[in-house]
Amino acid sequence: MQLEGIDHVALAVRDVERSANWYVDVLGFERQYQEVWGGIPTFIGKGNTAIALFPLRDSDSKSPARSSGICMLHLAFRANRENFLGAQQELKKRGIKFEFQDHEISHSIYFSDPDGHQLEITTYELKNRAGSRR
Repeated sequence: MQLEGIDHVALAVRDVERSANWYVDVLGFERQYQEVWGGIPTFIGKGNTAIALFPLRDSDSKSPARSSGICMLHLAFRANRENFLGAQQELKKRGIKFEFQDHEISHSIYFSDPDGHQLEITTYELKNRAGSRR
């Protein structure tokens, strides 16, 4: 089996429209496939990365995929160093708190979307890679 990469990640959200607008406004995603499915799911994406936004179902849902308690730990986006630093400035400007982590081979920032899904932006382009890891 040879896969090309992740096609999309499906997220259950409290308000599909609010979340779609947030991903478009904050992360620069674009709406995709608006002409199909009657808006459910709502697809947003950038390049080859997409997110399918589904309305959150209550605990009475019969769908095992959405009522089993399985959750996404985080969704990571890759950026070059310039865009990684720019993302930090953009988040600060918007008042969105984030946490920086040095993973030795990469640097990441972690923050949450309006529904509390943890998002990560990571870069493998480290300053002075041969010397210090920062």
